[in-house]
Amino acid sequence: MLMFRQKIPSDWVSRIKANLPAVLVDHAHLERKAATTAINLEKYRELYPRVEQLNAIAIEELQHFQLVLNLLKRRGIPFGQPYPSPWISGIMRSVRGGVREQVIDHLICCSLVEGRSCEKFQVLSRELADADPELAQFYGSLVESEGNHYAAYLLMARGIDETEADRRLDYYLDLDAQLMLLPNPQPMLH
Repeated sequence: MLMFRQKIPSDWVSRIKANLPAVLVDHAHLERKAATTAINLEKYRELYPRVEQLNAIAIEELQHFQLVLNLLKRRGIPFGQPYPSPWISGIMRSVRGGVREQVIDHLICCSLVEGRSCEKFQVLSRELADADPELAQFYGSLVESEGNHYAAYLLMARGIDETEADRRLDYYLDLDAQLMLLPNPQPMLH
């Protein structure tokens, strides 16, 4: 797993627990965006050999989206408007231009998002066990998939240019650490 250089903010779990309906809506949007991102990555020539793998990721993310929609429905929570994540926006803003550079950066950004999701879902699985066993089990069930997506994206970037991918990963881990320190009053996963 990635060696993140900054921990999840200490107040994150309490904000999530206090706002579970909003967090579930945010989670639904994240899964939808993850599916479209996997499909959008197929535009890069460097990833043509990975189209089937990207499709598999997109399908799995759409399945997760449906699972979250099902949770919303069972809990009587209306699907609502998405809110931009300062963390994701900050990560994605640094994607360089130039085809080779752009695809490597885009893949590393996807890897970081999936890696943070894996980490946070593990935390939620543990922290919600007493208060909301159904949700704790749900988040626990997603951990392996998120970890696999993290690894797949990182391996794709390294497959294009291992030295450059590792150099950019180092850059993005520093950026992630800076962005994790920014306050985010919205109850969201990222």
